[in-house]
Order: sequence, then structure tokens, then C-alpha cells
Amino acid sequence: MGAVPSTPRNSSERPQDTAEYLIGTLVAEKSFPISSDFWNKLLQLPLNLHWPTHRVHHACQLFAQNNADTRHLAKILIHLSWCLQECVSISDASTDVYEKAVNAVYISSVFLKYLIENAKSDNLEELYLSLDEKEPIPKDFVQDENVENLVMHSVLSFISSVDVSSKTYLLHLELLNFMLIAMSTQLLCGPSPGTKDVNPFIDAAMVQENSLVSLVVRKMLLNYITQPGIPLRSASYSIFSEGSQPSVLQRVSSAAANFVLLPFSYLVSSSGGGSRSPLSDCSLLVLLVLIHYHKCVVSNESMTDRSIDGATSDSLLKENTYFSDNPYCKALENTTDFEFDRIDVEGNAHSGPLVRLPFASLFDTLGMCLADEPAVLLLYSLLQGNSDFLEYVLVRTDLDTLLMPILEALYNAPRRSANQIYMLLIILLILSQDSSFNASIHKLMLPGVPWYKERLLHQTSLDSLMVIILIRTVQYNLSKLRDVYLHTTCLATLANMAPHVHRLSAYASQRLVSLFFMLSRKYNKLAELRDSKVHVAKANSIEGNSLSEDLSTELHIYTDFLRLVLEILNAILTYALPRNPEVVYAIMHRQEVFQPFKSHPRFNELLENIYTVLDFFNSRVDAQRMDGEWSVEKVLQVIIINCRSWRGDGMKMFTQLRFTYEQESHPEEFFIPYVWQLVLSRCGFSFNSGAINLFPIDPPVEKPDTNEGVTHKNQNGELSMHGLLLDP
Repeated sequence: MGAVPSTPRNSSERPQDTAEYLIGTLVAEKSFPISSDFWNKLLQLPLNLHWPTHRVHHACQLFAQNNADTRHLAKILIHLSWCLQECVSISDASTDVYEKAVNAVYISSVFLKYLIENAKSDNLEELYLSLDEKEPIPKDFVQDENVENLVMHSVLSFISSVDVSSKTYLLHLELLNFMLIAMSTQLLCGPSPGTKDVNPFIDAAMVQENSLVSLVVRKMLLNYITQPGIPLRSASYSIFSEGSQPSVLQRVSSAAANFVLLPFSYLVSSSGGGSRSPLSDCSLLVLLVLIHYHKCVVSNESMTDRSIDGATSDSLLKENTYFSDNPYCKALENTTDFEFDRIDVEGNAHSGPLVRLPFASLFDTLGMCLADEPAVLLLYSLLQGNSDFLEYVLVRTDLDTLLMPILEALYNAPRRSANQIYMLLIILLILSQDSSFNASIHKLMLPGVPWYKERLLHQTSLDSLMVIILIRTVQYNLSKLRDVYLHTTCLATLANMAPHVHRLSAYASQRLVSLFFMLSRKYNKLAELRDSKVHVAKANSIEGNSLSEDLSTELHIYTDFLRLVLEILNAILTYALPRNPEVVYAIMHRQEVFQPFKSHPRFNELLENIYTVLDFFNSRVDAQRMDGEWSVEKVLQVIIINCRSWRGDGMKMFTQLRFTYEQESHPEEFFIPYVWQLVLSRCGFSFNSGAINLFPIDPPVEKPDTNEGVTHKNQNGELSMHGLLLDP
């Protein structure tokens, strides 16, 4: 693009020539005062112009090169703020006012994103978010006003106070995109938040007044609930018109490191089977970024002696840091049902403004959208942090609305990320902590489960289906993921359910006993392998000892798993045997799987109870004189009859296991990278992978799954899931 285009010679010049001049001038060396009429002309460009891609990319480079002197990024952001303030202050603003704001946010987004992902300095100096001291200042602007605070306040005020309509839809959507871009400075930071991280825009969002924060959280949740579709009149914008030439700004955006402002193809289809509402999707992503952000700050007591060496100083600094409160997280935790104005009789009054929402609509929307990973994370965030919403969910009589899509997603585990599987399991664990949940799910009968292909499940209770899917997940994890935390979470949920199961189906009962057999085979293989390695280690080196120790550790883990399965069976037999004849039949049918472990010191007490049950029912079956051969139905009938006379004589009572979920003290090390992986996979724009430090970037790899026939594409790798804790 080289030199700045010359000024159009007269008013008869084409709009294209005007655009050439104005955008060329924006990126050139000359600095225009913030009060110059240049800005007004720039923001009044038509939305249906186009510009060659290579020239726009060059424009981004020139803009970055000259921004230190021109401060044009700060100025365009200030004008964006003023445009939004005008939109908010005028109750029925004209379309021209909104289109001017759309231009401002387009241009701001394009050049801001280019500067962020090509930043060379650690403190993002390239942004130059301030005006030059010599800059003539208009009367309504304060010289040292914080630009990032000004623009974030204006953006959040517009989003929270202006209704979504056919006239405002596009602006709402692009402001949400702008927020994602502005907050993408997190991608430049390391996986553990540190005191040197620079995130000017999201930090500015965190210091807004609590009343505004609450309105923003409410509006984003309402956007998610209402799923506003693309208004028909928006087709007049070229960005929404299929087959039309891309606009100037769309060209600019696509050239700026592949930033794409939602082309028509994205709006009508997505990887999730068709986006119902881009505005809803984007609102959810922005909300997730906001609620999971944690700023690491140094406490006042962290002053260290300058003579201390660097390593020691860094260590002391780390010990004297803390995370500031997140007002958006608090607002989500304080969200209440607007149909139920409860007085907190326990004295646990909410602090800060309340966000009032229709929980029924939120519940139904989540039930429809749980196939999408961001929806799963929102549900987790609500259940884990908001006691009112958790209580609301637990008293619903149609829990299948949430549970069926969760169980279907777990059934299709090979098509899901490991992180999503883990979040789904944590949700089930949180729900299973409540005894009323465990007592009610058996009452929900499912006429059929069409997505379960292995066998026909007819008139199956919801708790039976949960048991089947949890055990299937353990099996999948055992063969594919091999993640100890997934095993533990599945078994912990089953343990919470065990004392409350009611008329567990024959198939679920069989799977429960098969779970013990499956884990016992793994245990036996490890024991044999360890013993052989011990012999090798005695005749060999330190390496052999190390391998033997690793096997011993894994063997100990599987010993715990086997004991936990035995405790699950014990809980059913101790507290719910009369209601579960199919469990008794399954144990009798496979009783040989327990025999090798009768003398094991970790299992013998638990197996004594199982053999007490076996002795009781075996003797009752043996006492029956039958004409002809025994059948499943005949044995089961004997069991049902004798369940009525079962008194539990000789059974040892063990303390009921109850597992609760608790986040680790620093969950942000898991959630911040996870949220941004979700954002980059769904937001419609890519980010310079070489600039990302938040999580490891792997080259795209396709791995065919031989069992399921599913192709996996993993671009960013899975995150470590050690940021979650189980407390038995």
C-alpha cells in the first residue's frame, strides 16, 4: 500500500476512493487530533465496500509501525466509546448512529487484535493506550482518563442497557467479539496467573461498579436463554448477505491474522450442528472468560530485601501473592430465581446486587444445549458456585432434562474431549452428593434410550441408566484415557448413589459386577508385571527398581478402586437389598470373580458381607425342589421371595461412603486455559499460535479410533485435570 492515498479530488469521487483515502490515512504516519473531523468521516464509511486482502494486511503492519506516534488505536477506542454513549443516551437512535458504532468496533477489533498477537514487549507497550501529552483535548475528555477503562465501561453499559433488536443486533454481536479480542491478552500469559501478567482490558472490566457487573451478567445469561436469532433486516448488511462481496472492514478483519467477522456460512452452520444464535453463543463465551478470570496481585506484606538473590526473591514473592475477587463470579453466585423471592433464614445473605433470572428458562435452555461444551462449563459453574440454582435443580421432577444429554455425551465419549468428559462427571458427582437426588432418579422411568446401541433399553429407570453409563465410562477410560481422576470421579458418584438405588435393572446389575471383574483383571496383570520386574530389578540396575516402584504405585491405586467397588456393592446389600433382587442375582451368577480376593487383607471384611448374602440365597435356592432345569426367571423368583424375609443377620455395618466435590485452591490454572481453548474453537477467529503461552499448541493430528470409527482432531492438546479435588 506504501504511500498514503491522495485525497479524493471532488465530491463525485466513488465511495471506494474515499475509503482508500480514509483507511490509508488512518494507518499512515500523520497523527490526527482526537477532535478532527477525520474520525467522523472514517466512521461513516458504507458497510458494503471491499478492499484487496494483501493491502489490508499491509495496512495492519503500517498501523502497528506508526501507532506509537499517532496513538490512533487509543483515539479510535475513544471514538468507539463516544459512539456507544450516544447509542445509550438516545432512546431511539437512528440506524446511522448504530452503523457508525459498528464501523468503530470493526476497525478497533481488527487493529487491536493484530497488535495483541504480534506484541513483542511483555507489557504490551505496542498498544499505547493513552494520548500524547501535546494532544489538544476536547472539553468533555479528561487528559489522564484511562482509555481501556473508558472503552470497557462504554461497551459493558451498552450491552447491559440496550435491548437486542433488528437495529442493534449486529452491534451487540460485534461488541461481544470485540470483548473477546480485547481480553485475548490472556493468551500471551503463562498457564499460571502471575503478578507480571498484563491484561489491561479484562482488568478494566473487573473494576466496574457492582451494579453494572450484575446487569452485564444478567444480560449475557438472558441472551443465552432467549437465543435471539439473526433479524431478517440484517441481510441488508453485506456481512450477512450470502454471495455478496465482503465489506472493507470484513476484508480488513480477515487479513489481520485470519480474524473473521462471522461470515454468513458461520451464521447458518457450526460444528455443533447449526448455531441457533451467534449472539447467544458469543454471550456465553464472554461470560465464561469473565467469571473464570483471576488477577494475581502482590500483597502489601511482600516487600523483600533487595540483597536477596533472584531465585529466593521470586519464591518469597510467590508466597506473598493472592488473587483479587472476581465481581462477575460473585454476580453469578448471587443469581437468584426471579419467581422465588426467598428470605435467607440461615443468615447467609447475599453480598452485592442480586442478579434475578428465570431459573426455569435457564434450566430448559441448558438441557437443550448440553451437547455444546461451553454449556457444560456454564452448568458446572452454576452448580458449583450458586447454591440457589443447585437447590432449584435438585427439586425439579424432570431431572432427565439435564441428565439425558449428559449421559448421551458420556456415551459418546470418543467424540468428546477429555476435559468435557471430566466436567460432565463432576456435574454428576455434585448432584449425587444430595440424597434426595439419589432417592428420586429411580422414579423416572425411560420408555427407551434410542442412542444406546449395544442393547435395547426398554422401561429403564434413570438411576439404572446412570449406573450403566458411569461403568461404561470407566471401561472407556481404562482402555483409552487411563486417567486416575476419571476413575475416581465415576466410582465416587456410584458410591454416593449406592445406598439409595431402587430396583436396579438386570443389565445395570450385571455391569456392576462386571466392573469388579474388569478392574480385577487389570489388578492381576499389574501384580504379575510387578513381580516379574522385581526379579529383574534384583539382578539389574536402578532403572529396574524405578519401574518396579511405578508398578507398585499403580497397583496400589487399583487396589483402592477394587475396594471402592466392593464398598459400593456392600452399600447396596446393606441398605437396599430388599429393593434390588437383580443385584443379588448378578452377584450369585458371577460369584466366582470374588473368590481370588477372599483372603486379601484390604478386601476380606467387605467380602465377608458379600459371602453372607451368597450363603443365604444359595441355601434358599438349593432348598427349592424344582421340576426340570433352573431358569433365570425361576432363580430370580426365589430371590424375590426371600428378599422379603432378609433381615441382614451376620452383616457387618460399615460407615456409609459419601464423596463431595471441592475445587482446589487454584482452579484458575485449569479453567483459564480451558475457557480460552473453548473460545478459540468457537468464536470465529483464529489467533497467532506462535504467540500463545497459555496452553501448549500441538500441530493438528488426526487419530482414527478403531473401535468407534470416529476421527479425532486435536489442535491444542488436552489440559491437565489436576485442578480438581475429591474429598471422601
